[in-house]
Amino acid sequence: MGYRLSKIYTRTGDKGTTGLGDGSRVDKDSARIEAIGTVDELNCLIGVLITHNPPEEIAQLLTQIQHRLFDLGGELAVPGYQVVTNESIEALEQSLDQLNETLPPLKEFILPAGNILAASCHHARAVCRRAERRLTLLARQDQEQVNENALKYLNRLSDLLFVIARVLARQNGGEEVYWNKEV
Repeated sequence: MGYRLSKIYTRTGDKGTTGLGDGSRVDKDSARIEAIGTVDELNCLIGVLITHNPPEEIAQLLTQIQHRLFDLGGELAVPGYQVVTNESIEALEQSLDQLNETLPPLKEFILPAGNILAASCHHARAVCRRAERRLTLLARQDQEQVNENALKYLNRLSDLLFVIARVLARQNGGEEVYWNKEV
């Protein structure tokens, strides 16, 4: 494969537009670029989470998710292109089921806290929900095409990140922090 970027600054975006993978140009604040940017932000947060050294099984899972999020960003950068599949969603569901089996039933709301790993995972979950909202907005626009599987993927991913946060909060004898409406 050749070099993807030989020159970092191109000046082509100086007037507030950016290029998509199909060669078209769109405004930098368009719904498509907002969705791409939020997926990228989510991917970055998952990278930060991995640097906090979660258990190896979770680190591997998060790395796989980073690759799929990169795929999703590429999909969004080429209107009409689809790469997120049912298999990607099923893989998340399998991981979700496996990790959730280890947890007690949730009877109270929990705060996005517990330890640095759990809080970082909750942060990623919140950004994942925003990415889902951005993608929903993009899909609602008549002229935009969005892969239905991409929306499902982000929905399952936010659920999985919630469960991972619960698992991580319990690491090394830790616990979840329950919401107390009295405080």
